[in-house]
Amino acid sequence: MTQDTVRPSEPAAPAAPAAGWSLVLPLKQLARAKSRLAPFAGPHRPDLALAFASDTVSAALAAPGVGRVLVVTRDAAAGARLAALGALVVDDEPGGGGLNEALAHGAAAALVLAPRAPLAALSADLPALRPAELGRVLGAVPATGRAFLPDAPGLGTTLLACTPGSALAPAFGDGSRARHAAGGARELLLPGVQSVRRDVDTGEDLAEALALGVGPHTRSLAVRLGYLPRPR
Repeated sequence: MTQDTVRPSEPAAPAAPAAGWSLVLPLKQLARAKSRLAPFAGPHRPDLALAFASDTVSAALAAPGVGRVLVVTRDAAAGARLAALGALVVDDEPGGGGLNEALAHGAAAALVLAPRAPLAALSADLPALRPAELGRVLGAVPATGRAFLPDAPGLGTTLLACTPGSALAPAFGDGSRARHAAGGARELLLPGVQSVRRDVDTGEDLAEALALGVGPHTRSLAVRLGYLPRPR
């Protein structure tokens, strides 16, 4: 693929507004986060989840066109850490209905803050996220409707975006790539944005993220845990 395209294949409208994006990131309570990392990380799993989220928030805030990052979480300690990095923390719904309900709740809060801003849900476990790559993805979103970016394995979704006037309608979880496509969202096919697609659920995922090059929070923890060599 030699140029940025979207799916379906009909010509895309001009890109969405380049500035002012609201990004909504969901984060479970750390004690329950990243359960599939347990066989690999053991008691360090909550620390890794917070490190991933910290690097994701920092990179997202530095991405071109991003106006604000909202983190939806019930974890007070994690919320305080991410707020210190510049995120706006939204307490999860009292009912705690699940990932998509949390994202819808965060999207509603984002629309109160910036009702005319384009909006995207972003995975909070992108420790290798590069601001420029995220900026390219956001810049490729068509001016109307919804669009999504599949994860590295090609079964899930790491980013779902909608432009003003469109509902986000998140359908994250196993197999979300197919659900978002079936729901009318356009799939973004972009080269060179692997850091936006590399979420981390397993030890193998983490190894791939480390090979890409992770942010300072994950890198520091990975060195302490022996996943990366100490710098000389």
